Order: sequence, then structure tokens, then C-alpha cells
Amino acid sequence: MSEVATATRSAVVPEGLAPETATETAPQAKILLVDDEPKSLFALQELLSTLGQNLMIAQSGEEALRLALKNDFAVMLLDVRMPGIDGFETARLIRSRERSRLTPIIFLTAAADEMSSMFRGYEVGAVDYLQKPVVPEILKSKVAVFVELHRKSERLKESEDKLRRLAAHLISVREEERAHIAREIHDELGQVLTGLKMEVTWLAKRLREKPLIEKTDSMCKLIDTTVQTVRKIATGLRPEMLDDMGVIAAVGWQAKEFQKRTGIRCRAKLPPEVKLDMDVSTTMFRIFQEILTNVARHSRATRVDIELIVNEERVGLEVTDNGVGIADSDLNGKKSLGLLGMHERALLFGGEVRITGTPGHGTRVSVSIPVQPKA
Repeated sequence: MSEVATATRSAVVPEGLAPETATETAPQAKILLVDDEPKSLFALQELLSTLGQNLMIAQSGEEALRLALKNDFAVMLLDVRMPGIDGFETARLIRSRERSRLTPIIFLTAAADEMSSMFRGYEVGAVDYLQKPVVPEILKSKVAVFVELHRKSERLKESEDKLRRLAAHLISVREEERAHIAREIHDELGQVLTGLKMEVTWLAKRLREKPLIEKTDSMCKLIDTTVQTVRKIATGLRPEMLDDMGVIAAVGWQAKEFQKRTGIRCRAKLPPEVKLDMDVSTTMFRIFQEILTNVARHSRATRVDIELIVNEERVGLEVTDNGVGIADSDLNGKKSLGLLGMHERALLFGGEVRITGTPGHGTRVSVSIPVQPKA
């Protein structure tokens, strides 16, 4: 079995590639060369070493599979005929694994009659099929294109990761600000209104004229209404129950409030209260709120079943309604920003949201988030 070989020669940029590929700081892409003939492997290494990439070699399909399990390759060059697992079976197994299912595979064949099996190669996932001896310029240009595509894909992944981290930061800042405003409204404005009611009550006890007494009674009722409004606003910004008693109690409270406000019956099955990470609890609660908002707006349901599940690894939420259901077009439509927000919130903590349903048969939303947030 061969060891991993790395090309160390200086890079020569092929024609047609963007200038950015020539930068010294560009990370090397991994290229896998698979052939049972040492001479063929050596020739491929010599030919592709001018690209300045990390060339890794395997002399069998089994060895190629082991390397594919541990590495992300920009492209693989596979010999068709090898003892043991041949190139076709190797490609099929590589394609069946999540990590390498999208890796480009170029088949190499030494015999002209093997070109008749070209379609078989494409069926197992090949992107190209070349006959040996290959034309050096053609092979290098093809490999260079896939290397550049791999680099662009990696940059897109990095950008996506940065955007998600920025979104997580913005969500965290927004939650902190909402909690701060809720406390200020509850404490400061609530205290002022309580003091005002005490003053009006004191004044009312010292009045003798009936019109003035009625006026102070009206003022007290108005103050009471304002106090309730302040509490409602503060709770809408950040429920105290979420911070004081945890997400399980907060979900139960929110279900009761939803039933009281909309008339839609809610049946909640909740586990005993456990202490969870506050960010995870907040994320699960906000997703639950968005689910109920969608039920009220779109489902025309009369009943909602809620189940919250907590174990050592994950916290899960199942919400099922008996409404009009949801079509596939609505799941990915331009107006489904609320659904996208739920997916993104869960994804920030390594979780997922699954939405299933058919028109006329209700909708089920399943949320699963790891108990320990992503580092």
C-alpha cells in the first residue's frame, strides 16, 4: 500500500484560470490519484505536480475509499481496471458517502475497447472519461478547473459560516436588548404607574364631591389598564418566565396564552423542568412562538398538539395542527421568511427544523436542537 504523496514543486497557473489561483497564500487543494500501476501513478504525479496542489495517491480501490473517508478532495482521477474493487465500484462507493458524494471523478482507461463502458462510468458519477495516454494539456486544464471550483466552493462555505456567525451575534444582541428594554419598562414605568395610582387613591379618599370621586375612579381604572398594557409589552419583548423558570414552563405558559387569545385548543405534553443552556432555551422558545404565529395566521386549525422532549443530547419540539395543511410551494416561497428564520435559528446551534403536511390534513413541525450549543 502506498503512502500519501505531496507535490512540492512550485505552481504554474494554467491558462484560463483566474489570477487569484496564483496567489501564494491560496491553500492547496487535495487531488486523489488512484491506479494500481506504480508507473502510471508516477506519470500522473509528474504531470500534475506543476499545478502545485496536494497530490495524494492510492494503489487500490480500498485504499482510495479510506482516503476519501478522511479527506475532502477537489477531484479524483480513477483508473477503471484495478484488481479487487475496480474503478466503477470504487466510484459508486465514494458517491454513496455523504462526505464525498459531490466530489468530481475523472475515469482513466488504458484500452480502446473500454471506451464502450463510458456510459457505465457516467452512471456511477463520473464527470469525465479519458483514454490513456492522456494529453497532458487537456488533463491539466480539466483538473485545474475542478481545483478552482473547489476553492470557490470552500470560499462560499467560509462566507456562509461568517454570515451565520454574524446572524447569531445579531440575534444574541437583539435578545439582550429586548431583555433590557423589558426590564426597564417593567421596573421603571411599572413603578411610576403604581406610585401614580397610590397618589390618586390617596386623593380620592379626601374628596367629597361625587363628580370628582367618579373622576378619580376613572383615573384608577385607566392606570390599571395601562399597567396591564405595560406588562403585556414587557412580556412580549422577553417573558420573565423564560428567564426565571426555563423553556419548559415558558412553552406551557405560551400555549395557554395562545389558546386564550385565539380560541384554538392547545394540548401540551411537557417533561419535568430541567436546566438548559439559556441560548438554546431562547432559540427553542422563539421558534415555538413563530410556529404558533403561523398557526394563527394560516392554518385555520381548531386544535394544536404540542410535545416537548428533553434528553441528555437534544431538546425536541413537535407541534401538530389539524388545519388546512401546507403545500410544498409554500415551504420555499418568497413569503416564507418566517419558516426560513426558524431554520436559521435552529441551524445556528446545530439543530434542524422539519415541516411536513399535505393540503387539508394539517401540518407537523419538528424541531431538534442539541442540548450543548455548538462551539
